[in-house]
Amino acid sequence: MNDYYSLFRDYLINQKSNSVNTRDSYLRDVSFFLDYLSGMGIVSPTLAEEEDVDRYVDHLRELQRSPTTISRNVASVRCFYKFLIFRGEMTDNPAKTVKVDKSQKKLPQVLSNEEIDLLLAQPRVTDAKGCRDKAMLELLYATGIRVSELINLDISDLNLRAGMLRCRGSKGDRSIPVYPSAIVAVSDYIYRMRDLIADANSGDALFVNLNGSRLTRQGFWKIVKGYAEEAGITKEITPHTLRHSFAMHLLQNGASVKDIQTMMGHVDISSTQVYVRLLDLDNHVKTVYNDCHPRAKTG
Repeated sequence: MNDYYSLFRDYLINQKSNSVNTRDSYLRDVSFFLDYLSGMGIVSPTLAEEEDVDRYVDHLRELQRSPTTISRNVASVRCFYKFLIFRGEMTDNPAKTVKVDKSQKKLPQVLSNEEIDLLLAQPRVTDAKGCRDKAMLELLYATGIRVSELINLDISDLNLRAGMLRCRGSKGDRSIPVYPSAIVAVSDYIYRMRDLIADANSGDALFVNLNGSRLTRQGFWKIVKGYAEEAGITKEITPHTLRHSFAMHLLQNGASVKDIQTMMGHVDISSTQVYVRLLDLDNHVKTVYNDCHPRAKTG
């Protein structure tokens, strides 16, 4: 099992052009699948048949994995077997015809303006960690960049005087304005606190952890969830919550879908139009409420 996993890992690293996050998802899913096969007494993935993959899908359902997660797992397993076929280890892909329930794409979860204000007010800027966290939260909400883009920022990517951020995404660079209070928060962190936690190995990394290393995606979202709990926010916080909130609030205040697409770095405008659906739903609910609730019409 481990030999095939190692070969697959080397293949993804050296020959595929997937992002690090996609590669890690493949490896995590395949590792879970191989553990399942081992637990079922199947000593090699080359001995698995379509029925075994079907049973694996049933196993994921029993674990109450979401349809989206199950679909991703099957896609990872299918890719793994394509690799084994490419190597000549097998002739048929046992995951090729496995059916998975289609998942309905969820509308994004967004925070209200009041919840954003509460979240941004939580970090205590009297120490280096709080000052850094305040700068990260402000910058993420100001620009709507992805978490992976945030943690990969260098100091040189910010033009504090011009109030602009250069974001180096996988599809090219884009420039995004940064509102004044976010510029203040980031400037405070850079000039007053960053040197207290950075070291010789930090390089030009903008956001570093307390050991001086570049902050990780997992580390950042532990921080966000912690502040959300402190703020009493009960909504589920995901890696894209602030990004979704950025887009929705711009749309609510008159920004065009095309401009939001540019700032967010969406290749396909359909990815941005999901916020229009969410806004339409929100407006519909408010209209129904105002028209139908007996106390909504009282002064």
